[in-house]
Amino acid sequence: MEIYLDNAATTPCSTSVAALMQELYTEEYGNPSSAHKRGFRAEQRLKEAAERIAKTLKCKPKELIFTSGGTESDNLALRGIAHAKQREGKRILVSAVEHAAVAQTARALEEEGFDVIFLPVDKEGVLDLEALREALTEDVILVSVMAVNNETGSIQPLKEIGALLREKAPKAVFHTDAVQGYGKIPMDLKACGIDAMSVSAHKLHGPKGTGFLYLREGIRILPLLTGGAQQEGMRPGTIDVPGICGMALAAEEAYAVQEKEVARLYEIRQSFCESVTSSLEDVIINGPAFVPGAETQRVAPHIIALTVRGVRSEVLMHALEEKDIYVSAGSACSTHRAKPSATLTALGLTPEDMSSTVRLSLSFHTTEEEMKETARALTELVPRLRKYQAG
Repeated sequence: MEIYLDNAATTPCSTSVAALMQELYTEEYGNPSSAHKRGFRAEQRLKEAAERIAKTLKCKPKELIFTSGGTESDNLALRGIAHAKQREGKRILVSAVEHAAVAQTARALEEEGFDVIFLPVDKEGVLDLEALREALTEDVILVSVMAVNNETGSIQPLKEIGALLREKAPKAVFHTDAVQGYGKIPMDLKACGIDAMSVSAHKLHGPKGTGFLYLREGIRILPLLTGGAQQEGMRPGTIDVPGICGMALAAEEAYAVQEKEVARLYEIRQSFCESVTSSLEDVIINGPAFVPGAETQRVAPHIIALTVRGVRSEVLMHALEEKDIYVSAGSACSTHRAKPSATLTALGLTPEDMSSTVRLSLSFHTTEEEMKETARALTELVPRLRKYQAG
């Protein structure tokens, strides 16, 4: 059987989502900006989709800006907010373990003259709250900390971060990249004080090329694009009705089973980790540990960063691929670059350990038997690969 464990890179589109989009592409294909019946029907479908997504977040539909995905949403948030608030200050705080869409955008803003500070994390990849407290000065205009790290699964303390911002820098905007969190862990915008949040549909069995930015009502932002009045000018261009409706259905499906499926994934994740670490020496699970019975967890249920010492990650990845087991040798957004992972570097991994780390990422479709088979494959392959590479 094929075992797909690269869901943090992308998930398969659900059959119901694909069917809905097919209908919209071929039957309800009107442009929602057109002033005729087909346009009106498309606009109605768009409004319904916005309402369904807003319901999952307990926010207002008008607080959603639809985009092409997480990268655009992150760029719109960071650039749009920074440029809108630059008269109030120039300081921007981001964590040291952000996705490249945030980290590289922050670097670009730094080149424009913004004072960007990359906040350290502990050995588990969790933000150092004391470092955040010290960096929160009056001229901080934006703080961006991801909800779930895409390489280690570390869950950031968003509620504590939001409380610190309200105490020390109430004028600062709090943005989170929730591409790996939305639909996978509880997301309470109000309790966490989140002002802006980026989401991508293809991480939860929705279509590629579709996402949104939640932007709390009252937050001023400058658009990245010009050329149309769609979405009140915040993201002009013809709106992708099939993609947005598909994303709304995928979100509904994820939230309908979230509590039950998250608990199930934690169980099979823990069993897998115990099986591999007990069967093989020099195997390390990076990031926070799962704590059975804990009310809140510091690691997401669907991501495992596995360091297998003595075996290069690319070698192990392709050896598993020969058994129809698909994992990644890092984030899909950085796999083709030679630069070391910023996340694993921030965790303090040695270059050797970084080069021996693979990521397994699950979805609500992943089964217990698939994870058992993957553990068996690793137990068989790793000793042989270590002998081969040592020789």
